[in-house]
Amino acid sequence: MSAESYLATMEDILRRIRETQADNIKKSAQLMAESIAQKRVVHVFGSGHSVIPVLDIFPRYGSFVGFHPLLDPRLMWFNVLGPGGVRELLWLERTEGYIKVFLGGYHLDPRDTLLVFSHGGLNAAPLEMSMEAKSRGLSVVAVTSVQNQRIATATHSSGKKLAEVADVVIDNCVPAEDALVTINGWAEKVAAGSTVAVTSIAMALVAEVARSLAARRIHPPTFVSPNVKEIGPEHNLAVFEAHSRMMQDVLEYKATP
Repeated sequence: MSAESYLATMEDILRRIRETQADNIKKSAQLMAESIAQKRVVHVFGSGHSVIPVLDIFPRYGSFVGFHPLLDPRLMWFNVLGPGGVRELLWLERTEGYIKVFLGGYHLDPRDTLLVFSHGGLNAAPLEMSMEAKSRGLSVVAVTSVQNQRIATATHSSGKKLAEVADVVIDNCVPAEDALVTINGWAEKVAAGSTVAVTSIAMALVAEVARSLAARRIHPPTFVSPNVKEIGPEHNLAVFEAHSRMMQDVLEYKATP
């Protein structure tokens, strides 16, 4: 059955991530924990479908203050065709120069860490985000398909691919084509795997960063589900307040006291 094929393939991908990427996940989490310990932030970026783990990493039940999603509605889709559609998004994320304009509203500090998601690792948006972060002294962690990095030709004018810019590369262990399941009579494979892989990596990073912070006796305000009856609604209000205070040091256009 095709559903069983997909689930079995995803189980194998997650097993390979666990067996081959544990050290890179730990190294990445240490960089992120160091940024948060210094009262700085972990910037998180992705475009297109790679925005999904960015949306999921914070605010998310079980995550905590210290992660800053770099979200741009122009780099995600709200429609299939027309305004906010996929064709416009695909054009913009491949257009060189946009990211520097987008980052004009933010202060990236050398103590920060950038976590960037890109399955292909070739488009201008994730690549230039990483290059700009490196130029400002940040550590960069990339979650990408290493197979695609090996077989693809660079498309950016710099001649670089994402894996060549990052300090640490976490392989999502998904094949370059992303789709995983063969259907009899169809030329194309179906059912993408990278979203499950990268959201799993994102949550593994959240867990490992928390462990590293706990070892330093640091406990950032943590977003909790309202289904946890022991914690009242005021708890998450405090989380948003703490995030707001953090953002005062991130926004380039913050008011001068």
